[in-house]
Amino acid sequence: MQQPLDPPKSIAGQLKYLGPGFIMSAAIVGSGELIATTTLGAKAGFVTFWVILVSCLVKVTLQLEFGKNAIYTGTFTMYNFNRLPGLRLGRAHWSIWLWLSLQGLKLLQVGGIVGGVAIVLNMAFPALSVDIWSLMAALVTALLVYRGYYGLVEKGSLVMIVLFSSVVLISLGLLQGTPFAVRWQDIQEGLSFNLPPEAVLVAFGAFGITGVGGDEIMYYNYWCIEKGYAAYAGPNDGSAAWAARAKGWIKVMYLDALLSMIVYTIVTAAFYLLGAAVLHRSGEVPEGYQMIGVLSRIFTETLGPWAETLFLVGAFTALYSTLFTATASWARVWGDAFGQLGWLPFGSVKERRRSIAIFSWVFPFAWCAFFLFFQSPVMMVILGGVATSVLLLLILWVAWVYRYRELPKSLTPSRLYDVFFWLSVASILIVSAYGVWQVIPHS
Repeated sequence: MQQPLDPPKSIAGQLKYLGPGFIMSAAIVGSGELIATTTLGAKAGFVTFWVILVSCLVKVTLQLEFGKNAIYTGTFTMYNFNRLPGLRLGRAHWSIWLWLSLQGLKLLQVGGIVGGVAIVLNMAFPALSVDIWSLMAALVTALLVYRGYYGLVEKGSLVMIVLFSSVVLISLGLLQGTPFAVRWQDIQEGLSFNLPPEAVLVAFGAFGITGVGGDEIMYYNYWCIEKGYAAYAGPNDGSAAWAARAKGWIKVMYLDALLSMIVYTIVTAAFYLLGAAVLHRSGEVPEGYQMIGVLSRIFTETLGPWAETLFLVGAFTALYSTLFTATASWARVWGDAFGQLGWLPFGSVKERRRSIAIFSWVFPFAWCAFFLFFQSPVMMVILGGVATSVLLLLILWVAWVYRYRELPKSLTPSRLYDVFFWLSVASILIVSAYGVWQVIPHS
């Protein structure tokens, strides 16, 4: 068992203990950034750039509450959901059942990611069909995650972050030397806070899926615990020594979350600008199997045919990073949920590893089956984003309970933190309400 450890005081020392944010960033930059974000840019142009920025910036305090909850409880998300106040249905709290009811659309979303990976591989190696590549992607992912403990997931995520971030930022820089260059007036238009009616559904889905979504916020608890933050703080015995250690590790977790937010905000903004600059101006919106081919025009139309290889590398790493980390994350949260429902034991370390191993095989092939049936990656990802927006409202309530009902008094944050927390709450509620209002027909 890990013994309590005093937290590092210097920034250099804290950097050595970062990691959960790498996994978060790898999970975020894929379905949201490459598909939903570029699709929104293609449909709406620069005018909805503000939606992407708000989406990336306003959710981080909710993530921090889930990270703190992991440190002061040392227990997992679904276990903690099952101890929230309110109605219980059978063995489980209503929040678990609501989460479960949204998972059909979420299965579609990651199925769209499997399809995206398969289409990229088919473009690079056309000897095998998209269907065969989707099956192979599922098989390889299951094999990698089956015995993939925390260290493998973290290192794999970091490698993919470096690759896709480099590709998209180089591409945006090269774009400035073409007729599709992004101008300052385009950025001003994107910050005007307008939302055209025809872009509402895509914007609503993009708000849920870009930046840190409801799913990633829930997953952050598992990765903080597996990284060791809770074990380093030690069991919550209410002592001053425990509070000092917990505050120190919460500070490390804050840095982890902040740096990951900077990474995925920059990359998301770059993807959006590429989509708005090239696809919207040329009147093309990615659809179906043609999705990757249309998206590749972001590169080939501006930089020449050689840039298709650059695009395929970036597209594969962005999409596969989501597939890889989603498999590892889903295996944990579903195992935890099944444990709370009494359907699969998840209490001991041995039981958790067995459950994670099972789901590591189940989900990649389930997502593959959904893709082979629907074969519309963009639609699948956008629908998953809408479900994520609904889930975000649940996460909002849970974060409030964590902050004001369960957080130990010794860990009470500053007033400035609470100001940012309530700004996040207000922003999410306003955007969600506005999206629902625009979707509902008015006489």
